[in-house]
Amino acid sequence: MKKILVIGGTRPEIIKLAPLILFAKEKFKNKIEIKFCCTQQHFSLANSMLLLFNLRSEFSLKLMKSNQTLDYISQKIFEKLPTIFEKFLPNIVIVQGDTTTAMITSLCAFHNKIPVAHVESGLRSFDLFSPFPEEANRKIISSIATYNFTPTEISRQNLLDENISENKIFITGNTIIDSINLIRRKNNLDNLISISNKIRKPFILITSHRRESIGIDLKNICEAIKISAKKNPRYQFIFPIHLNPKVRKIVFAILKNLENVLLIEPLDYIKFLTLIKHCEFIVTDSGGIQEEAPSFKKYCIVVRNHTERIESLKAKISELVGTNTENICKAIERQIKNKSQIKISKNPYGDGMASEKILKILSK
Repeated sequence: MKKILVIGGTRPEIIKLAPLILFAKEKFKNKIEIKFCCTQQHFSLANSMLLLFNLRSEFSLKLMKSNQTLDYISQKIFEKLPTIFEKFLPNIVIVQGDTTTAMITSLCAFHNKIPVAHVESGLRSFDLFSPFPEEANRKIISSIATYNFTPTEISRQNLLDENISENKIFITGNTIIDSINLIRRKNNLDNLISISNKIRKPFILITSHRRESIGIDLKNICEAIKISAKKNPRYQFIFPIHLNPKVRKIVFAILKNLENVLLIEPLDYIKFLTLIKHCEFIVTDSGGIQEEAPSFKKYCIVVRNHTERIESLKAKISELVGTNTENICKAIERQIKNKSQIKISKNPYGDGMASEKILKILSK
């Protein structure tokens, strides 16, 4: 029986790893012993995801502290994770995506000569500082991983271009689609009143929190929202604000007290998917939302200078507009007036079977 240790610590990691863990315990329990280690890089957000999927972490590193730095997270993982390896003796360590948790975990596993399986491998923006530090993180993980599970052919080709051996690359789709399908089957995504009694339609969903955006880029994004909101009073602009105090300071300074801008606290995943389902379109700097939106046939205006989700651009279900205030305003106006029609029969990032494909490969 294979012993697999899954490690994650942020909200996106747990969302994308949950179906893999659940499927392994349900369908592969005779072939795989799987345990989850939560680093708690994001404490409250990680715990809320565990509750949502009815998961428990057999191991916890309890990393999070206020104003934590990337160096602090790295130091604590190196310090604490080898003890978990000694207790469980995994044959394989699974990491997801491009977080500091994923990258440092991979290095730690490599130091202990444990094979690494990388879920959502091969995404590239081709700019080492955008997104930061994610672009560097995923490149490092790819060079270490024994198993690279890529969501699409484009991500597979990225790895081949970096001379990653073809026998280490497997196209599986993205497990985010597995999670969305699981949640849609079991939860009501129509209860807007449970989020806020101030929500009114039509509304545009806004998110912005990227580390590299904080500063002038986030100010530009917020100014664009302010201008667009004043110009389009019929539309409400709903902005769940990240817990990062630097983000909150900028957002509140520019967008508070605008009648048709609703600033709300971070939402649990069901409520956030409810907003995606019912919004007109999305303005975001998130990578994950670019993957989630197609499942709800929603258009994304991506307020970044680079994106690794090229598939959305090719399918013309998103556009990359940068962080210039005028360009963002123009994109919002175009979408309000023209409403780009999402003409896709399925999500380009997967078919909802990624977890099963990954586990079949690892169980052999």
